[in-house]
Amino acid sequence: MDAFLASTVAVAIAEIGDKTQLLSLFLVARYAARLSIILGILVATILNHALSAWLGAWVASFIPDTWLPWILAISFVAIALWLLIPDKDDSDDSRFLGMGAFMATTVMFFLAEIGDKTQVATVVLAARFTETFWVILGTTVGMLLANIPVIMAGRWLMERMPLAMARIGASLLFVALAIVTLVATYMNS
Repeated sequence: MDAFLASTVAVAIAEIGDKTQLLSLFLVARYAARLSIILGILVATILNHALSAWLGAWVASFIPDTWLPWILAISFVAIALWLLIPDKDDSDDSRFLGMGAFMATTVMFFLAEIGDKTQVATVVLAARFTETFWVILGTTVGMLLANIPVIMAGRWLMERMPLAMARIGASLLFVALAIVTLVATYMNS
């Protein structure tokens, strides 16, 4: 359950103000099909985060056990710093928009997640926790928790959400994950 909870909270918080959340806002303004958009996000996230988590677990199998906690802690701190940089929406002119709400959302979300903070976080979380399935499930739930309110409440919610404070909170969460990783390593040795 630790893998699921850590992954859910990390991605849900990291996603606030992220470019994929801005993409959700764009898609709900473009299409009226909220359920299709949500299902597209679900499919894209499962595919993207499953590949990312399996990559993280695979890479972790090659790293010496004594190095892994330090690499993970440094990765968590790097993500924490990256979270402090605001994202911008770059989805205005996409050739995928003619595919319909579900397909456009699936393709655009999958592509937007490549190299995104939450994808990198998924790789790192899967390297940290041995329960890859729970990491995938947790990061997917976190993505949905952050994006469904945007889809349902749209612009009203985005205008009232303090994005700078959310980025700082997400950053602090990843610093805490780095500290917990090192403390757990120290306590177990």
